Amino acid sequence: MVHQLSRPFDAENDILLGEAGGRVEITWYVDYTCPHTRRIRDILRRSPARFGRDGASVAVRFIIPHNDEDGAAIAARAAVAAHRQDRFSDMHRALFDAPPDYSVETVEELARDLDLDMKRFREDMAEADAKLEADRDSLGDTSDLHMPLIFIDGRFYEGAWDETALIEAIEQPLGVRLSLAGNDFFHWAASAGLVLILATLAALVVANIGWHDAYEELRETDFTLMFGERSFALPLEMWVNDGLMALFFLLVGIEIKREFVFGELSDRDRAIMPIIGALGGMIVPALLYTTVNFGGEAAHGWGVPMATDIAFTLGIMALLGNKVPTSLKVFVSALAIADDLGAILVIAVFYGEGFHLTQFLIACGVTGVMAVLAVGRVYNRMPYMLLGVVLWYFIHESGLHATLAGVITAAVLPSRRPADGRSVAMQAVAIVDGEEDTENMNDSAVRRLQNAVDRLREPGFHLQEALEAYSNFIILPLFAFFNTGLLIIGSSFSPFAPESLGVMLGLYIGKPLGIVGIVWLATKLGIARLSSEISWTQMVGAGFLAGVGFTMSIFISSAAFEGGQLESVKLAVLITSTAAAITGSLILWFAPKIGGKAE
Repeated sequence: MVHQLSRPFDAENDILLGEAGGRVEITWYVDYTCPHTRRIRDILRRSPARFGRDGASVAVRFIIPHNDEDGAAIAARAAVAAHRQDRFSDMHRALFDAPPDYSVETVEELARDLDLDMKRFREDMAEADAKLEADRDSLGDTSDLHMPLIFIDGRFYEGAWDETALIEAIEQPLGVRLSLAGNDFFHWAASAGLVLILATLAALVVANIGWHDAYEELRETDFTLMFGERSFALPLEMWVNDGLMALFFLLVGIEIKREFVFGELSDRDRAIMPIIGALGGMIVPALLYTTVNFGGEAAHGWGVPMATDIAFTLGIMALLGNKVPTSLKVFVSALAIADDLGAILVIAVFYGEGFHLTQFLIACGVTGVMAVLAVGRVYNRMPYMLLGVVLWYFIHESGLHATLAGVITAAVLPSRRPADGRSVAMQAVAIVDGEEDTENMNDSAVRRLQNAVDRLREPGFHLQEALEAYSNFIILPLFAFFNTGLLIIGSSFSPFAPESLGVMLGLYIGKPLGIVGIVWLATKLGIARLSSEISWTQMVGAGFLAGVGFTMSIFISSAAFEGGQLESVKLAVLITSTAAAITGSLILWFAPKIGGKAE
């Protein structure tokens, strides 16, 4: 999340170092006792000389704990009092030059050295708390921030603390501006859902403006890998559905494993309600579909309405903002993860293509090698990725769904609890202090620093960090594009065809009915307890949002159907997912908040 100031740079009311009117506006939160702030001070002091009068304007604000009476508060009050006598810059410099163990006596001594009016100085110090309180409030939520606190054009500076990096952030060359714009978009919770919508619309437009034949030809174009005289060919659509989507399921598997090991699903009391909700949200839609299609040729498609598109569901909840209680977002996140696990099992067990024992046994052997590496605590990610590719091939050849390889790879990746951050920080300081030239550290020291930082998280986290953007903004959009180019103009789609009706009833009725019904039953039986922040109206809204099957339902339908039935089921999924998204959003938007408070 990009942290923005709740009160932006204010040239009229802020204390400025230098003059206003700069091209870049820097807001610097100062704690005179903080050693990190002191290190940054020299860079900012040189910024006017580096950028010129029109380059950067620096506003100083103060950050101290509530009701603080130690040196930081005393120094901040002295700086404010000096500003009211137009001597802030001199006092600011004097405070930094003095030892950081400030007292009333020491700051008064500094004030006398600056020939300030001492009576007025003492009065202004006593009245400075209003300014300090306003500065603290302008930060908003500081739970994810750290010193030094520097905001460039209202945006928290998250880069390195060295002079070159900070100056580049202030100068904002093209590369920095593109990086900031990309980060803003990628960290927007609804961005992945928006890209999926655009990819879907592009596919629908292409298919319905006369390019359907070209679109189908592209999907069916073979892409071949050659190994000497051996070759392995799949249509482009299958490379996306079975190949790239295996990476998506790898990330899903990593997320599921993390939740079960460290997250919301690791604690029985917190996990039981989302898991119960997920079971209801899978069983009831499958039963509704089976009821409509019982004994028919489409009866095997019962897995299609079981799925929830986690990216869309959480993206919609993010757009609704404080209309959705935090506890409900946590509940739906955990439910969707448990739902994904169920969908993975359904795909692997029920929607494979035949079964070949030899290839399956080889796949088991590859899995065994990966497990041995994990037991032996091999944390390097590369062996698992290489073996994961081999595993993918043999699972594909065995007749099971190839995306199962991604989930298996995630399951065998070694886990370990995150390192103690303070210990890693102490190690980093020791490495730097051991270098004679800290500006040109030798390669071994840099490697040790990198190893220390990598240790802060488990191997799966780093793999997820490396692949998540590719999954959200390349793999899933490609999947949506290659699977939703459906002919709507002149389509023979009938909502009352058994397979279509079953999917629509399952997603739109079965999902909310199953989730809300089983959660209500669990609370009445005392099996689990619903958070006091969540109303039943909000739970109904969340149940409808879980009916947004979209990519996951289309994925299962691609494995379950073919031909005209597949086109009909995909259209049913698109229509119903849209209806469920709108219904759930409206319910959550207008649902009364418990206690009348926004969450």
